[in-house]
Amino acid sequence: MTRKLHMAGDRRNTPIILASSSPRRIELLRSLGLEFQVVESGIQEESSPSVPICDLVKQNAFLKAREVAKRFETGLVIGADTVVRQERRIFGKPRDIEDARRMLHELVGKTHQVHSGVAVVRIADALEKTACAVTDVTFRPLSDEQIERYLQMIDPLDKAGAYAIQGPGGIIVEKICGCYYNVVGLPLTVLDGLLSHFGVSLL
Repeated sequence: MTRKLHMAGDRRNTPIILASSSPRRIELLRSLGLEFQVVESGIQEESSPSVPICDLVKQNAFLKAREVAKRFETGLVIGADTVVRQERRIFGKPRDIEDARRMLHELVGKTHQVHSGVAVVRIADALEKTACAVTDVTFRPLSDEQIERYLQMIDPLDKAGAYAIQGPGGIIVEKICGCYYNVVGLPLTVLDGLLSHFGVSLL
């Protein structure tokens, strides 16, 4: 059963639009029983080493949400962007399997940070709120053969850092410190906090 979000003290429904076609983000919102529309943004994600990482992912999330918001007359649009950072290097989605292999070789046996920017835009008045979540993720050491088997277990090409934490993809994760759902791609507590500015809640 799905449910719609309501404004506090208001019985009118609040349309929700997710500006992402990410299967993980869609699954997370569906797991909450929410009714929402999926509209992929045409925005190309920016990647600039001169911009602080949290500012970068918040900006990307906002640009996605704003671009989709222009197509509708009412509702709240949710945008998100997730990247992996290890020391000074930023890992987005791999270009190809060789790039995925390179990423995993650089990340195994180390701790990296997952940064997710989340944005909510209210279409009626273009009010927007953004926030960033950061989670530390530690990978176990892996041999070359284990990396190859892992790449066959998941589809690494649509995932920041070329890995997944959910399901069997999490077999290479030794520990995390912070929000699990942030690593999946949509920090739900952060999203709920943003939605509260618009008088709605995921609960």
